[in-house]
Amino acid sequence: MRSPLALHTWTLDTTPLARVLEITRETGWQAVELRRLDFARAAERGQAAEAVLDLVRSSGLPTACVGVALGWLWAEGGERQGLLKAFEESCRWAKALGCRTVMSPVDKGRGDVPRAAASVTEVGDIAARHGVRLALEFNSQCEQLNTLASVREVLAKATHQHVGLLLDAYHLGRSGARPEDLDDVPGGDIAYVQFSDVARHGLVPGQTLDRLPPGQGSVPFRDFFAAIERRGYTGYCSYEAPNPAAWARDPAAVAREALEATRAAAA
Repeated sequence: MRSPLALHTWTLDTTPLARVLEITRETGWQAVELRRLDFARAAERGQAAEAVLDLVRSSGLPTACVGVALGWLWAEGGERQGLLKAFEESCRWAKALGCRTVMSPVDKGRGDVPRAAASVTEVGDIAARHGVRLALEFNSQCEQLNTLASVREVLAKATHQHVGLLLDAYHLGRSGARPEDLDDVPGGDIAYVQFSDVARHGLVPGQTLDRLPPGQGSVPFRDFFAAIERRGYTGYCSYEAPNPAAWARDPAAVAREALEATRAAAA
């Protein structure tokens, strides 16, 4: 693989961030992806965002991506203003860490596509002011923007150079997409990549805390990674695999096994 591999903090959700950073470095991952929740949990303990930034900097790990607060696509009024303020805050954190990418899932409900495109343009302008790019992720389990085609429609209407696609192997797999479906996606449109495997059996609609390491489910990872490389993508690929079964295990073992599985699946 040409792409460096990052570990998403949600994968080790029940492990304190300081230990997650140690595990990420010790097990051989090349970067970490941070959630907005990592900062919120620190705030609950009375720590300022700067303390989180200092912790990540001291780990020596690059930051692949920083998450933003979701819900801004169709929000209105005071709620919208709060979400835009939070969006800008995440952009500032990313810039402070030398990270060039922030990510957001789409909204879970339904709404007007032109309105969503206008929102994308608005947050794209915010991202541009901070020198970062937003990666927008469709969610296979939400009501409307649940396929690659649906989120591409929104982005096509917005056409903002500081906003691109987030391709997640898990959501691509659960939506029925195939790796070859990526062949008509312009490489420059891909802003970020996440991955985990989809169980072959027992999937529950709306449930996404069932993600697996590559090779344990139905995603054809060799073809997936090859398709991304054909599009010229060489940015980070982030392993995002929240699963209570994994959280109950030794986090270092979880991280190590996932990296080995990723390398084997991509070989």
